[in-house]
Amino acid sequence: MNPEGPIGLFDSGVGGLTVVARVRQCLPDESILYFGDTAHLPYGPRPLAEVREYALRISRYLVAEGAKVVVIACNTSTAAALEAAQAELPVPVIGMVEQGVRAALAVARNGCVGVVATQGTVRSGAYERAFLAARPDLTVVQQACPAFVPLVEAGATDGPEALATAREYVAPMSAQGIDTIVLGCTHYPYLAGAIRAVVGPDVALVDPAEELAQALVRLLDERGLRRTAPAEPAHRYLVSGDPAVFVEAARRLLGREIAVERVDIFDGES
Repeated sequence: MNPEGPIGLFDSGVGGLTVVARVRQCLPDESILYFGDTAHLPYGPRPLAEVREYALRISRYLVAEGAKVVVIACNTSTAAALEAAQAELPVPVIGMVEQGVRAALAVARNGCVGVVATQGTVRSGAYERAFLAARPDLTVVQQACPAFVPLVEAGATDGPEALATAREYVAPMSAQGIDTIVLGCTHYPYLAGAIRAVVGPDVALVDPAEELAQALVRLLDERGLRRTAPAEPAHRYLVSGDPAVFVEAARRLLGREIAVERVDIFDGES
């Protein structure tokens, strides 16, 4: 592994940019290689075996492009493919679920935690297993939120539709007494304001990206993989679908333009 290589990250769309932002805050001297699999967005409704195959192909591509570590910046892909990627790839691989659980356990108070996630992540049971392995006495309330990702990709994160959708999904969880909610999809931090408006100030909202960035810092230090080159880091953003759609979504969510390249690693399949 070349310490001067980029950190490779991927997601189904713009959601993983929330992880990129945290990583760049904690590791400003590192180069970033990001892949958004927009040709197959959203991952949530797809069978986990299909998501696993997409995730492994993307991970292999990032390694072939020089990535020194792969960050699965997608909870559904983490649930579907983390163990397989760790077993196959010659570089370290980290994902979202373990980080979300660790961060939530640090702030949970009453033993009742919530997870909002895609259908695939909920169906996998990854969060519930991880929580109960750490604390068997916990009550874990999960809610699949299939309308959240389309809202984020459309940039509709703070209007009446976002608030109504958040209320539909989150209000029943709040009524069950949760004091912590894990934002179990990397798109969901963009909807934190709408979720907060529903649950009020006393429920902790946990973004696993914060914990993941810290775990990545530790990993690079432990493996001696910190970049030391004096040149400015290079950041590349790749997509499998229409770059213009990704650029526009990123502009709405980030408030700035990013250069995006389209690459076809799936041989034209849909």
